[in-house]
Amino acid sequence: MNKDQHTSEGKEVDWTGFLPGIAIDCVMVGYNEKQLKVLILEYKETGFFALPGGFIRRNENLDVAAQRVLQKRTGLEGIQLNQFHTFGSLNRYAPEPMRKIMKKNGLQPAEDHFLLQRFVSTAYYALVNFEQAEPIADFLSDSCRWYDINQLPKLLWDHRDIIQKALESLRKNIDDAAVGLTLLDEEYTMRELRTLYETILDKEINRSSFHRKMVNSGRLERVGKKSTGKAHRSPYLYKFVSN
Repeated sequence: MNKDQHTSEGKEVDWTGFLPGIAIDCVMVGYNEKQLKVLILEYKETGFFALPGGFIRRNENLDVAAQRVLQKRTGLEGIQLNQFHTFGSLNRYAPEPMRKIMKKNGLQPAEDHFLLQRFVSTAYYALVNFEQAEPIADFLSDSCRWYDINQLPKLLWDHRDIIQKALESLRKNIDDAAVGLTLLDEEYTMRELRTLYETILDKEINRSSFHRKMVNSGRLERVGKKSTGKAHRSPYLYKFVSN
């Protein structure tokens, strides 16, 4: 299954089992070729794009619902989710795009349809291994695929604002998130870790001070040297220490 694969989950859903007016939006962040990536859905035959999201079952905890959404869109389980903001502005209520999306899927929604109501959305971000994730579209979408965070398509509703807020939260908590644990290989050089930090923070970092900070943090273990064929130039490899 490739990174752009899409599947269908079926036709109309029985929405009576979900809480009305409450939604979840997930910013799933990957890292590939020194670029941050975000998973984006493209709705069928509309040219509309949005973040993956979902709703909360009546007998389900909020965090459990968010994990379910992440698993359905990536095939991954046990990924750490970070709740960072709740979005509830009146300006985010715009039912017309969803009405068009549903009609393109052969549905004729009533005015009071579950998907056309106003939603307050709790947003999460998750750091996702790009190579392990298998993007899967929902039943209203043609595709779920990675986009460079700096080259996003035009997004519906307030989803671009959600991504920006997620990025701000990730930057603020970058040292607590142990970003390399998920976004890099199990073993990596200090330069690779610094490049990841620079990509997330969108700025250059002093090499010496970063190396000192990481070594003194007690979160890294040196595990040997990277094989380059030139012993005197081989950089050290590190991995995160398990807590």
